[in-house]
Amino acid sequence: MTENWLQSIGNFNLVSAVLLIILLGSILQGLLRGASRSAGRLVSLLTGGVMTVLGLLASIPLTLWLSPKVQEWLSGVAAPERELSSWEQLYYTLLTAIRDFPLMRFAVLFMLGYWLIRTVLGLVSAFAFGGGSLLGRLAFGGERPATLLSRLTGAAIGGIIGAGRCLVIIAVLFIAVTLFPGSEFSRYVQASPVYQHGARSVIEPLSGNLIKEKLPVFTRGVEEELNGILQRRYELIDAEIPQDIGQAAAQITAGAKTDEAKARALYDWVGSRVTYDYDKADDYEQNGNWREQTPQMTFDTKRGVCIDYSRLYAVMARSQGLQVKVVTGLGYDGRGGYGPHAWNEVYLSEKDTWVPLDSTWAGSGDWFNPPAFNETHIPDTIV
Repeated sequence: MTENWLQSIGNFNLVSAVLLIILLGSILQGLLRGASRSAGRLVSLLTGGVMTVLGLLASIPLTLWLSPKVQEWLSGVAAPERELSSWEQLYYTLLTAIRDFPLMRFAVLFMLGYWLIRTVLGLVSAFAFGGGSLLGRLAFGGERPATLLSRLTGAAIGGIIGAGRCLVIIAVLFIAVTLFPGSEFSRYVQASPVYQHGARSVIEPLSGNLIKEKLPVFTRGVEEELNGILQRRYELIDAEIPQDIGQAAAQITAGAKTDEAKARALYDWVGSRVTYDYDKADDYEQNGNWREQTPQMTFDTKRGVCIDYSRLYAVMARSQGLQVKVVTGLGYDGRGGYGPHAWNEVYLSEKDTWVPLDSTWAGSGDWFNPPAFNETHIPDTIV
């Protein structure tokens, strides 16, 4: 096995090199420090490890207890119906995300709880044991000139410390490889026999199926919540509904009795009144210049690109009490490929379902909840 490790170094696998340097550096530190100081360092690291575990274990029940209370406390938070500054948008996005998304709320409360508990435990440890160095001096007879035996003992303790440091790095790499198994980075990491030995002999037995099976599922759940959090962006940016847009939407939907009839009428109006701004699209694609415009600007000029159609539709729909989302992703370009695109989803209460619509493409056909919508639209992130 040592032969494989050395061969890995010879082939310059950076992962192997870094792990072995950490191990050898820790052994050298222990040799120079001697037994007493090395033992103090080991005790300090072990004390820190125990406090970390205790902090994590205590943070879980604390978070579970706090989570529903924080959700209830934030239940009355709502963004004011006016134009918000960038800081206000960030503030209300964060608060409403913590309130409405369980994983987000758990993560924030868990980190705050852990930080608080870990800080308290650290202060107690420093007050009681002097950070662990006192225990090390007591165990090895206090500070005295380092003999050969003391230095060799220190080197052995340094090896233990170095192995622990390496295992922490291997654990982080193991999580990264699990999340991105097909990436070039993961293949490079797995080419290191040092990493393979640590992962297979220590990390996998300790973690069981927690990382390999549960972590990807948890990550997908986090991604879904992040998509929902990003949905708040345009909800907050476009929270204020201009009076003329609201009045126009009310006139357009005056004879509509159902959500579907209202959504269809607004789709027809936006799709037929707004003209696609090819100059804006070309300027962005060729020169990288993006001209952000509000729904009011789109309503006034009757020009825009897909995101402008979608934002205007969303504001008009919300003014009439409809629930609506702006969706971004990829749209079929008609030439065998896909390009960046945006459209909407609207909730129909009488059918208890969300349906997609694309007012940008209204001139080319009926894109209000057609049967094959998902064949030409690939959602990326709901924003």
